[in-house]
Amino acid sequence: MSQRALNRALLARQLLLRRWSLSAYETIERLVAMQAQVPNSPYVGLWTRLTRFRPIELANLITSRRAVRLALLRSTIHLVTDRDCLGLRPILQPYLERHFYTGTPFGRQVRGVDTSRLVSAARALLDEKPRTVAELGTLLHDQWPDRDQTSLAYAIRELVPLVQVPPRGVWGAGGQSRCATAEHWLGRPLEGNPSPELMVLRYLRAFGPSTVSDVQAWSGPNLRSVIEGLRPRLRTFRDESGRELLDVPDAPLPDPDVPAPPRFLPEYDNILLAHADRSRVIAVPFRPAIFTSSLLLDGFVAATWKIVRLPGRARLVIESFKPMRVADREAVGEEGMRLLAFAASDASDHDIQFKRAA
Repeated sequence: MSQRALNRALLARQLLLRRWSLSAYETIERLVAMQAQVPNSPYVGLWTRLTRFRPIELANLITSRRAVRLALLRSTIHLVTDRDCLGLRPILQPYLERHFYTGTPFGRQVRGVDTSRLVSAARALLDEKPRTVAELGTLLHDQWPDRDQTSLAYAIRELVPLVQVPPRGVWGAGGQSRCATAEHWLGRPLEGNPSPELMVLRYLRAFGPSTVSDVQAWSGPNLRSVIEGLRPRLRTFRDESGRELLDVPDAPLPDPDVPAPPRFLPEYDNILLAHADRSRVIAVPFRPAIFTSSLLLDGFVAATWKIVRLPGRARLVIESFKPMRVADREAVGEEGMRLLAFAASDASDHDIQFKRAA
């Protein structure tokens, strides 16, 4: 498969070749999870994929406890539905615990602590009321005064599924990040028999065709044995470098020449972080763009963007990596005005500034 064929497959599965008439809840599950380190990112990510999305739809899912933000894939904050919170977190739990003890400076600070006692104490504190990580660390430090309080709090973040409760994550709202346990917040236990096989199949349906390394770069844990067990149910391809690509049998594989409209992506959008080899959507020199908001042009990252607030005005600043053709600039401008109408509807005037990236 060519790089362009992989690009179009990814765009189709990520709902980026056209806008879809789906609910926010359906879309979040279809994408498996949405990056949400920046609280407003999922709102832009849903707007760019759906025909009639409004911020209140996702805000209502969060306040009604049908969608939550928590540490999940790669131990980073993701937005998931209530069902996926309870089903995916148990699959990733062993990885999160291992990552805490071996991949963070906090793990070394709490070695030797009675984990069951620590978890029990934290759950009791969080079930009283949602707390910030700092508040939790201070209260745990009262019981373990010889341990670093930040490390105690971060231990709980990895050992216990903590969701960030509203108003955090609600469009237009602010406030500190306060956490509750997922079980307490959702009123249901984690799944007792979760399926890593189903998680891998859902990943391929949303991001494939992919290598084994791609699957693991997206999820975090080593899933090679799970993937090998699924092999009889998968189809295989080779990329231009000869690497094996795995895929579910019925996922779309569009023509590589199908047109791809301009799409504005939020910070850390799904498609930028879901593969070990990201060249299917972003060239190596432009990799820093994954840490800011980016623009897809002909399916590939071609620019970064930001909205600058001025007195009575919102300006969309687009910094392109290379010169844009006139037709592309016009198409980007039209989509950019739609973005401003969505993300800066309170401003009385909108305009767009095109710049070349430094």
